[in-house]
Amino acid sequence: WITQAEANRLISNLSLEWMREVCSFALITGARMMEILTLTWDKIDFSQSIAIVTSDIAKSGRARALPLPVNAVNFLRQKQTRRISEYVFHRGLGKFISDIDREDFSRALKLSGIKDFRFHDLRHTWASWHIQSGTPLMVLKELGGWETIEMVQKYAHLSASHLLNYANHVK
Repeated sequence: WITQAEANRLISNLSLEWMREVCSFALITGARMMEILTLTWDKIDFSQSIAIVTSDIAKSGRARALPLPVNAVNFLRQKQTRRISEYVFHRGLGKFISDIDREDFSRALKLSGIKDFRFHDLRHTWASWHIQSGTPLMVLKELGGWETIEMVQKYAHLSASHLLNYANHVK
């Protein structure tokens, strides 16, 4: 995972606007790449602050709700004012994007001084930030759409502060 400062540098060093949007959305929501690239406007429910990840896109094969935090909703509402396609994210032509621009991503990583980092690590970064902010593992499991708690426990070591309360129970 990367720090907030590193993430800001990465985003600002991306040359392509659509890549900045895709990477920012990944950091805001923890969504997987294909969940982001296939997102269409009809799958967004602004009233409930969710996007629907359909079963054909979900890694588990089961549809799920992707909770949208306030900054994601605001981002999408602003983006909707410039809507030219059924796809939320596109290269400006309104067509489906099948993959990120790996050249732009790689160049931005280098300029940002970030090594050994992939697009999917944006999801890991999002999860790490949640754990460091005190989000319980079971809540993070649901937010991120992981199948098992074991898949989420790899982030548990990033914050032990929630254990201090219990450590002080016995005197």
